[in-house]
Amino acid sequence: MSKDVSTLIVIGVVVLLLGLMVAGWYARKRRQSHIAVPQQPPVDLPAGHPSFNGKYVSTTLAGDQLNRVAVHSLGFRGNCTIEVHPAGIAVFRAGERDLWIPRADVRGIVRATWTIDRVVEQNGLQVIEWTLDGTAVDSYFRMDDPEASDKELAGVVSNERQSQ
Repeated sequence: MSKDVSTLIVIGVVVLLLGLMVAGWYARKRRQSHIAVPQQPPVDLPAGHPSFNGKYVSTTLAGDQLNRVAVHSLGFRGNCTIEVHPAGIAVFRAGERDLWIPRADVRGIVRATWTIDRVVEQNGLQVIEWTLDGTAVDSYFRMDDPEASDKELAGVVSNERQSQ
């Protein structure tokens, strides 16, 4: 077999694999089409509430760290800022749709070591467990100051439990 034929076979296999990856991504989006569009943060959010910078890692279906939510740009990693308000959590993502997680939808705040395509030191990820219009999801963050953000985020959960 000549070098040219071998090169064409390798290129063909690579193109086929890339095509299958794209087809798989769109199939995942079709399967998750029932998941609602997340709310945008309210435009009248007051200033002066705690704000934390970090990385938005991903959102997965609750309890399934390998099942990334692909719809509504929830599957893309990027820089973010989280603002903690008495009414909920605002997540401002660079280049993507911002998220508003109402306090009533927050199920818990926990720590994790890994999720889809990301492994960090023990308990290096912060997880906001929440309900997106009836679908339980987990959003993973890698915050620059995890201890401070943990304290503020836990306050949102504590406030929710006190108001029930």
